[in-house]
Amino acid sequence: MLQLSSLQRRELRARAHGLNPVVSIAENGLTAGVLKEIDVCLKAHELIKIRVYGDSRDNRIAYLEQICSELSAAPVQHIGKLLVVFRPAPVDTSAAASKKPAPRRPASAPRKSKRSFQG
Repeated sequence: MLQLSSLQRRELRARAHGLNPVVSIAENGLTAGVLKEIDVCLKAHELIKIRVYGDSRDNRIAYLEQICSELSAAPVQHIGKLLVVFRPAPVDTSAAASKKPAPRRPASAPRKSKRSFQG
């Protein structure tokens, strides 16, 4: 499980404030399909909200711990029926190293005026 400092956690909570939940955990609980969907969302967004339908606070805490331990993520916040989870995107050094900068376009020649003054 990834550990965050209190400053990092505070900044992530602020970033997550405007987010909508992208995954829901319903009556079937935390299944393999739900874990896979959470993994996909973490790869795409790094910071996600998860809505848990159910009244058991103990189940929500267990879900948060299981998600974070199995997906190497960090718990950011558990408030009500919402879980906020963070996992930094993996840095792909091979793609960054092989990526060449786009060629620069040469400066265009000065425009000639379409109007000609005949005097």
